[in-house]
Amino acid sequence: MLRFFYGLIFFLCLFTCLSPVRAGKIPVYSYSVIKTYPHDSNSYTQGLVFEDGFLYESSGRRGFSALRKIELETGKIVLEHKLDPKLFGEGLVIYRDKIIQLTWRSGKGFVYEKKSFKQ
Repeated sequence: MLRFFYGLIFFLCLFTCLSPVRAGKIPVYSYSVIKTYPHDSNSYTQGLVFEDGFLYESSGRRGFSALRKIELETGKIVLEHKLDPKLFGEGLVIYRDKIIQLTWRSGKGFVYEKKSFKQ
């Protein structure tokens, strides 16, 4: 029975990969830039959330990783928490009144108060 199942999966994958793609069937999308906003070019964004008119950014750069609250229109940093230089900031998420930030390779995550960035 297991051989039959694997065989079926193999043939389905083969059929899917070999089926011809018709150029007229693939949707083509375009875009246009409506507005641009200022951003610190030394900040390497790894995580980004827009909420209540502010950007919350987790930046990753060895020795310079940080969590920031930024005014969208001006790019001004309103609040910043610098990570230990050994850590590399990665993704973030906002959940209720908390910000959860992950790091890369160190296996650490942090929970902050959204208003103050206190841990």
